[in-house]
Amino acid sequence: MLLLDGNATSAAIRTEIAEEVSKLKSQGKKVPHLAAILVGEDGASQTYVNAKVKACENVGFESTLVRMPAETSEEELLSTIKGLNENPNIDGFIVQLPLPKHIDEDKVTLAVAPQKDVDGFHPENVGRMSLGLPTFLPATPNGVMEMLGRYNIETVGKNCVVIGRSNIVGTPMAILMSRGTNPGNATVTLTHSRTKNLKEITLQADIIIVALGKPNFLTGEMVKQGAVVVDVGIHRIEDASKKSGFRLVGDVEFETVAPKCAAISPVPGGVGPMTIASLLQNTLKAVTMRK
Repeated sequence: MLLLDGNATSAAIRTEIAEEVSKLKSQGKKVPHLAAILVGEDGASQTYVNAKVKACENVGFESTLVRMPAETSEEELLSTIKGLNENPNIDGFIVQLPLPKHIDEDKVTLAVAPQKDVDGFHPENVGRMSLGLPTFLPATPNGVMEMLGRYNIETVGKNCVVIGRSNIVGTPMAILMSRGTNPGNATVTLTHSRTKNLKEITLQADIIIVALGKPNFLTGEMVKQGAVVVDVGIHRIEDASKKSGFRLVGDVEFETVAPKCAAISPVPGGVGPMTIASLLQNTLKAVTMRK
């Protein structure tokens, strides 16, 4: 059983990016600058944003963190986004989700200039992705594609089942896996919470990508021998035996699924680090695309 190590793979990508940044600096060219907007005090969001800022520093990017209180109005947030859109020093930026309930996330997504949308969420970028045109790919699905490619996981002609249909992971994941690329060229079935006979479908799968948001959802009895499983989920589960009081698990019941797999990504240390690496790749791409 091959462990798809996101920590090691993302470290290799960050080294590649750092080398590119070093070249830019030596040539007197602009260094990529990533900004992040964080609204409110959500603990998980703060952790994610801090990790992204630290990753920027590690590869030599410039970074800006814009903190806004939870009571920030939608109008104030849209005004801040407009400022970043118009700031020539900022190559790309993200608005950390989720946002407070009084703010319309769709409005916010549409407000981000497509050429600075390094999260790959803007409809223009989603459309370009669907057509196979150059664009920013959504960070998590692209991170999965990078992982499959760098571990030489065969995808061409394979039966791939994606569990979960969110706009952030599941749907773009299905598009990317079905495109005429390598990795890609798979026969994809997109399933979700309303899918009937899901076990029958997953038992036919050569590759299963799980992004449903339910802890330990995929179990060993749902996976055939020799399958490749990618776990996108991450959840905190109370565990009194741990010093922190909790442990992290994914959407896959690792203990029962891993023994049947040819390859599997762990949680933590799998897809999570790849998401940040992919965001850095998009930010570097933003500088190139602006040229």
